[in-house]
Amino acid sequence: MKYKVMSYGCKVNTYDSGLLQQRMNREGFELCEKSPDVILMNTCAVTHEATKESLRHLRKIKRENPGVKVVMTGCAAQVDSPLLLESSADMVVANSHKTVLQEKVKDLLNGKPTDRLYRSNIFKKEELEPGGGLEQEHTRSFVKIQDGCNSFCTFCVIPFARGKSRSLTINNIVERVNELHASGVSEVVLTGVHIGDYEDKSQGELQGLEGLVQQVLLKTKVPRLRLTSLEPIELSDELLRLYKDNPRLCRHFHMSIQSANTKILSSMKRKYSSDHVAQALNNIEQNVPGAFVGMDVIVGFPGETPEDFQQTFELLKALPWTQIHVFPYSPRPGIYANRLPDQWQRSEIMERAKILRALSQERFEHKAKEQVGTKKSVLLLKKKSVVQSGLSEDYWNIHLEHPTHLLPGQLVEVLVKSYEKDPLSPAVGRLVGEIIC
Repeated sequence: MKYKVMSYGCKVNTYDSGLLQQRMNREGFELCEKSPDVILMNTCAVTHEATKESLRHLRKIKRENPGVKVVMTGCAAQVDSPLLLESSADMVVANSHKTVLQEKVKDLLNGKPTDRLYRSNIFKKEELEPGGGLEQEHTRSFVKIQDGCNSFCTFCVIPFARGKSRSLTINNIVERVNELHASGVSEVVLTGVHIGDYEDKSQGELQGLEGLVQQVLLKTKVPRLRLTSLEPIELSDELLRLYKDNPRLCRHFHMSIQSANTKILSSMKRKYSSDHVAQALNNIEQNVPGAFVGMDVIVGFPGETPEDFQQTFELLKALPWTQIHVFPYSPRPGIYANRLPDQWQRSEIMERAKILRALSQERFEHKAKEQVGTKKSVLLLKKKSVVQSGLSEDYWNIHLEHPTHLLPGQLVEVLVKSYEKDPLSPAVGRLVGEIIC
C-alpha cells in the first residue's frame, strides 16, 4: 500500500510529518509521491485561512483523482473537525489520535469498519513521541523538543490544537541529535510550539531551555545548532552567554514579539511589555553582533488604534533587527480576540501591513548589502539535480554564482559578492556568493 504526506504550516508540522512517515513505514506502507493509495494531509490551523487552504487542496485532489483516499490530520483536524467532516475527506484523525493514525489508515484501505472521526480532549494528552522525521534527503533536521502551549494568547487557537506544554527529556534529545549527526546531518534546529516553555525534571533538578542547549553542545558534535522562536522575556543572560561562547550555536534569532505596544501586548495576553521588546533586541545587538534577527508582528489587532500602530512602527524603526514577518490580524473561530471591541476593517489592516512590510524590506536590503565582501560558512542545500544554494550560519540564503557538484550537506566557505533581487521572490532578494574553500 502506497501513501503520500502533504504537510502544511510550521516547522513542528514538518517534524510531525516525518514521524508519520516513520510509523507508516513500520506498518508496511511505501512512500510514493506519484500514485499513492492514500494521501495524509497534515493540516495547519493557525489562521482560518490555513484550514480553508487545506480544504481547497482536498477538493482539487478529489477532483483530479476521485479514487484516492484522503485522511486529514494535524491542527485543523483537532479544532476544525466539523468543517473537515463536511468535506470529501475519507477520515479525520485529530492530533489527539495521531499516534494511531497508521493503524486506522490500514483498516480504511483494507475495508475494515472504521469511524470517520477520531478525536478526543487534547488537554489529556501527556505523551510526546521522541525520534524525528526521515532525514535521508535532508541536510538540516528539525528536532521537536516540546509540544503544546500554556499561554492562551487571545489571538491564538494553538493550545486547543496541541494541548498543554510537554517536553522531551534532555537525554532523549541528545541521543536524537547524535543519531542525526551520525547519519550525515550538519545542522539541527531545535523546534517546538513554544520552546521557551521547555523543561526537564527527569534528573530531579529542573532544567530549562538553557540547560538543554548547554547539554546538546557539550554531548554532541553536530556542527551547527539553531533555535526557533523565542519571546523577549525568554532571552536570558545565560542563553546569550551560550551564543557568545559557542560558535556552533548559530547567530540567528527569531523573536515572537507580535507587537511593540504595551497596551496591545496586554490585550493579546502576552507576558511582556514594549520595554522588554527593546531590551531583548538591544541585548542581541550588544552580545551577538551581526546576528540575523527575524520577528513576527501582528498588525490590525482589535483595539490597535492608529497611534498604537505608529508607536510599534517608530519603536521598531529605532531598534536593531534584520527582517519582520508581518501578519495581518485574521479573526478565526475559537479565539478570544473575536470578542474584543474595535475590530478593524480588512482594508485598514492591510494598509498597516503594507507600511510595516515596506519598513522590513528597507531594513532587510540594507542589512543584506552590508554582507557583500564578507566570508561566510555556508551549508550546501540540494535543489533539483545540482547544488546551487546554501544557508549561512547567520541565516542568510546564499545563491551560488556557479553551481557546484559538491554534495549537499557540506560546509564550505563562501565569499559574498553581491545582493540581487530573487527572480522567484523579488520582494525578498538574495545574496550571491562564490565558494572559496
